[in-house]
Amino acid sequence: MGHREAVLAVDGDRDGKEGSRRYVGDMPVAEQRTTDVTAGPGGVMTDEVGVVTGELTLRTELDDGGNVVLRVQYKDAAEWYTATGAKTRLTDPADLDAVHSIAVALLNRPEG
Repeated sequence: MGHREAVLAVDGDRDGKEGSRRYVGDMPVAEQRTTDVTAGPGGVMTDEVGVVTGELTLRTELDDGGNVVLRVQYKDAAEWYTATGAKTRLTDPADLDAVHSIAVALLNRPEG
């Protein structure tokens, strides 16, 4: 992983049962990647609030079913927003790193 990237830990099985879902916060996920980015001109379009701009955190989430979604938040804020059109399904969970790297490359525009 590169500068300002982190893999968040998973809480584990909340109810202690074998095979139950894992959570980060209140969200069931298998894996996720996060990176701080600076949105370029025009920002990032989101489903919930429209365009967000400036210093953001990008999170690429992979659930147990192979579904991937990109979310953004204003850096250090609590609310996460789904990037418009940024949902897909992976046939190989190992591709999560590549998807996240591509999303960072597309969205991180600190020079404008």
